[in-house]
Amino acid sequence: MTSVQLAQASNGAIYAAMITLAIAMVAFAVSFAVGRRRPVAMATAVSVSVDEPAAGTTAVLTRPADEPVTQDPGRRSANVGMSLTWLAFILLLIGVVLRGVWAGRVPWGNMYEFSITAALAVLAVFLGMSTRRDLRWLGLFVVIAVELTLGLAVTVLYTEAAQLVPALKSYWLIIHVSAAIICSGAFTIAAATAALSILRIRAERKAVDGQVTGWLARVPSGEKLELMTQRIIAFTFPLWTFAVVAGAIWAENAWGRYWGWDPKETWAFITWVVFAAYLHARSTQGWRGTRASLIVIAGWLAFMINYFGVNFLASSLHSYAGVS
Repeated sequence: MTSVQLAQASNGAIYAAMITLAIAMVAFAVSFAVGRRRPVAMATAVSVSVDEPAAGTTAVLTRPADEPVTQDPGRRSANVGMSLTWLAFILLLIGVVLRGVWAGRVPWGNMYEFSITAALAVLAVFLGMSTRRDLRWLGLFVVIAVELTLGLAVTVLYTEAAQLVPALKSYWLIIHVSAAIICSGAFTIAAATAALSILRIRAERKAVDGQVTGWLARVPSGEKLELMTQRIIAFTFPLWTFAVVAGAIWAENAWGRYWGWDPKETWAFITWVVFAAYLHARSTQGWRGTRASLIVIAGWLAFMINYFGVNFLASSLHSYAGVS
């Protein structure tokens, strides 16, 4: 394939992924709109033939009233959404790989490439977690975040593939940036579960007889959401620490110093401090509820400032947006 054909194929795959995600978003939204019916106790009679005490006697077995049968009309729509999300992941992966083949290097040399790869990472983390637990309730929020990221990438950040600036021509580009990309996906999922935990806890406090109604009824309890958030951050924090350290080593190779308080270095450190504070508060001070979740959201915002703000609003050695 020629470079033009590779570019067209990459762009086509990414647009196809966006269309697929849009349909998945509708499916997930329908699953929330339909809602989940409360468990309905049903007594079901089952007839069986027995030999005793007399031939032909029929015994009736009745399911106890305390064994509810749950009807969830939104489950089918959520299943469709998950299937489409898997398809979108494959399409986006194809688009990212073709972008790398077109550029002749790893596909994260500018903001456009980092954005589409970060969107891929968000889907990868979400779908990877979904293989171990039911995360259909989280699909809508993940798909919205990915769709917004891809929309921004193709409309604002898009740029043709070009040669890397000298500072980026290093094997550390693969090591440092790949770690940061994985962290971007995990931090985004953690921010989503943290925000949902705040809403769910408030709903639980206002619930009558402990029954949460509305779309939040589809979301796990606030306690489970907090635990999920903590586990994601506990897994991701060491990787982010590695990314920061790897960046410092790369900086020494590129600019002759490990740390210079460049804006991107500063915000990377701020992000590290915020998530370190979260883990410390959870483990030693026993912080729970809204306070702990707000720290996670603050850490994600610091990460996003590092991602977007530094490239567009600050003068930095790390500004490789590739857009004017």
